[in-house]
Amino acid sequence: MKDKRKEILRDLLGEFATDDESTSDSTDIFGKDTLKKEDDKEPSREKREDEGFNLDRVMKKPSKRVKSVKKVSDVLKAEIVEEGLIPTYNVSLPKFSEKERQIFNEVREKLVEVAVAQGEDFRIDEDSFIGEVKEFLRSKGVRDVDRLATQISQEMLGYGQLDPMIKDDDLEEIMVIGVNRNVFVYHRKIGMMITNVIFDEDSDIKAIIDVIARQVNRRIDQQTPILDARLPDGSRVNATIPPVSADGATLTIRKFRKDPLTIIDLINFKTLSSHLAGFLWVCTDGLGVKPCNAIIAGGTGSGKTTTLNAVTAFTPPRERIITIEDTLELQLPHTHVLRMETRPPNIEGRGELTMDVLVKNSLRQRPDRVIVGEVRGAEAVTLFTALNTGHSGMGTVHSNTARETVTRLVNPPMNVPTIMIPALDFIIMQNRMYRTEGGSIRRVTEVAEIVGMEEGNVQLNRVFEWNNVSDKVEYVGIASQTLRDIAELRGIGITEIEEEIEKRRLLLEYLADNNIRSIDEVGHYINSYYRDPDEVLEKIL
Repeated sequence: MKDKRKEILRDLLGEFATDDESTSDSTDIFGKDTLKKEDDKEPSREKREDEGFNLDRVMKKPSKRVKSVKKVSDVLKAEIVEEGLIPTYNVSLPKFSEKERQIFNEVREKLVEVAVAQGEDFRIDEDSFIGEVKEFLRSKGVRDVDRLATQISQEMLGYGQLDPMIKDDDLEEIMVIGVNRNVFVYHRKIGMMITNVIFDEDSDIKAIIDVIARQVNRRIDQQTPILDARLPDGSRVNATIPPVSADGATLTIRKFRKDPLTIIDLINFKTLSSHLAGFLWVCTDGLGVKPCNAIIAGGTGSGKTTTLNAVTAFTPPRERIITIEDTLELQLPHTHVLRMETRPPNIEGRGELTMDVLVKNSLRQRPDRVIVGEVRGAEAVTLFTALNTGHSGMGTVHSNTARETVTRLVNPPMNVPTIMIPALDFIIMQNRMYRTEGGSIRRVTEVAEIVGMEEGNVQLNRVFEWNNVSDKVEYVGIASQTLRDIAELRGIGITEIEEEIEKRRLLLEYLADNNIRSIDEVGHYINSYYRDPDEVLEKIL
């Protein structure tokens, strides 16, 4: 029986099980002495056998998650509770007292008077408004001036109950799904969370939607029950009202970081490797002879635009960039950037500016690079026509694999002729994976190079791929056709190209190791490297 029990313990516990019979009788599975004193009565054999393996002692109990409080503004705070099936995001929502409500009404009346007097020229600065409100509150003898001034500003100039969430840069998405239902948010680190904010009236949601619509000179009503817009900070907004949304008005706000992620952040997050970053830098630059054309593909929320923004930042400072987007998202550390944004038709169905129109117009503006935020329609043909006539360009596409990206490009609604596809050099695949403990990770899973046509089919070579075991983006070892073309045009060997990749990799690793990651700092080092690479390398090595 002892031998059998010993074998079971060894199979279950590995190194914790002991070969010494006497030890196994006198110690528990963690090596602790379990022998009683001589005066104590020895427990029965059956009881010892039952205690020999206690599942409660072996299993590691999960540690209880603690609450954390985040300061959203000078007055407002958010409490994050990572307990339960869905973590909770509790926002402190101070209420007006009766006297404070009277003061609020006075401030609102004065603001309305000023707005009526100035008419269309009326503009208001939030900081200046808060300062004026504080002076007014002091004249009224109010004690808690800061709190009440912020609360009044939030109510009058902000977005009501959503204002604290909009000001929290750790939130990626804010989702209002109807009346008497909790608002949800998507936290950048924790994932989906439920809040304590509930709208009691449909008119409260509609009021926030109307504020957003007025800011962008749009309207939402029964004739046009869908609103696509963006906030002044660049956040993307989608709103619907009945009859489109049966349960009442809905609002989805995708927030963009005030401090955008850079290539250094992507390296630190393991989205891509420093080797791949150096490789993309050399290919984007093209060493002055052959800048690469690339499509970044992936699913919704996989980080395509973030990676596009990070890679485009490698563009040499002497070049002219034109970006074309449905909603302005790209933020490039570049001095010569022309940003263009599409426009939907007005109520009469006129004035629409499509992506295709803007791409065609950009070709008349002498661009060195054309960056299309999302390629999904007729603009694809225009873009690939530009790539085939000497322009350089990048964009994003929704797809799941590199081969699927090609299939989507050559079929409706994009309809790019297959013969034009080889103008593209790389397809960078990026995916979003959910973690069991909550939240998600984003990884570049594949970099496929387009190497030509064979019997009417586009040929792809995989240059980099993600190893899900080691969680690293690894070089496959296949020689890149793009690097060979650059070497041939520059009149140098492929070894020198690889040395250049290694130099730029060292610079990027230096920035990552020293947490030099802001868009301005990274842009400064990239430009300094273009100006004098030897001086920069001497500084960091």
